[in-house]
Amino acid sequence: MTLPPILAALKKHKAGVMLITLQIALTLAIVCNAVFIIGQRIDRIERPSGINENNLFLITQSWVGAPTGDDAGSVDKLDAMQQEDVATLRNLPDVESAISINTLPLLNSTWSGGIGLKPDQQSSTAQAAFYFGTDEMIPALGLKLVAGRNFTRSDVNHMGFRGHNRPPIVIVTKALADKLFPKGDALGKTIYVDRDTPSTIVGIVERMQVPSPDSWANDWFWNSVLIPTRLDAGFARYAVRSKPGRLDAAMREAPKALFASNPMRVIETGDNFEDTSVHSFADIRTHAYRADRGMAILMGVICLILLCVTAAGIVGLTSFWVGQRRKQIGIRRALGATRNDILRYFQTENLMIAGVGVVLGAILAVGLNLWMMKQFAMDRMSLLYVLVGVIALLVLGQGAVFAPARRASRVSPVEATRSV
Repeated sequence: MTLPPILAALKKHKAGVMLITLQIALTLAIVCNAVFIIGQRIDRIERPSGINENNLFLITQSWVGAPTGDDAGSVDKLDAMQQEDVATLRNLPDVESAISINTLPLLNSTWSGGIGLKPDQQSSTAQAAFYFGTDEMIPALGLKLVAGRNFTRSDVNHMGFRGHNRPPIVIVTKALADKLFPKGDALGKTIYVDRDTPSTIVGIVERMQVPSPDSWANDWFWNSVLIPTRLDAGFARYAVRSKPGRLDAAMREAPKALFASNPMRVIETGDNFEDTSVHSFADIRTHAYRADRGMAILMGVICLILLCVTAAGIVGLTSFWVGQRRKQIGIRRALGATRNDILRYFQTENLMIAGVGVVLGAILAVGLNLWMMKQFAMDRMSLLYVLVGVIALLVLGQGAVFAPARRASRVSPVEATRSV
């Protein structure tokens, strides 16, 4: 079998050839970029938070009739109420540890700011999220201290929610330490969380993701600063770790214990994430990445539909051509062509069409990615996605053409000539 007869046959069906070629090209371009987006979304969903997520839950509550002023007396009163709540939670039989904290990774409630290396630095060296807590923050959250020391009880102070943050010491994540001090000598160095007050780095934790899972924090999602300060306000958040296997029981008993300690508070309950004040960290993670998960599923469905439509198009067009060429197939069989020869003919014909389609599709895929990089600040797609897509489309095409090609190979010379 030579290529000229195949080319001659294709020239007689230009419209069908062009249709399938363009369909393969568009499918390849869209599928490659869709799979790339899916991969990015999955990477985001599986990104570790840096904390030990097992048996962890969060309570958000507000007091009724609590002090609202910024004076020392009001702030001290709020601080005493907060510490009483923490003590109540720690005394529960199903609770292993409990701390007050301003936010958690993935909670989408972010305290953030610029970090400088000099006083009154006009342009920040790095952006970072701030976690306010106590000396219990690292063990309670399961953070891994890789250098330096933890806070001590004497390091911890408290301030009103609208107070001016001037921490003398801080603990930072390794990513932030490396960003600020690329030589790896961040421990003991001075940074400026506040523009005119120095803070000394006394410890470095392996990682702690920022509270926001949104794209605006993508460039600094590992940059976190731990500050030894309790924030005092009319509301409070408590991160509670239950004993292994007792998460559900602890989540039920914690609000009851808080109400028994002081009923003048609001802790909402409901079936939806937004309607309740008590969340397991698993629910926080699920809620934070619901859009990414939905996007990945949508892209996956689109890819499946496109691939099915393309395969159906190849099957339909090849079946149409087989019906039109029964006479030629019968003549070739009469002249000695075997079933395998007929099968290879249609597979080679389809491979040529698909080959042109995937070349055009590869160019379109790269161009589409470059356009999305410009319009949506997406990352550059690896050419490996295009290569895998090309192979997948060629295999799909060969698989789709196999059934009608096999049917053509079974046409006998006698059956074909009877229709003349």
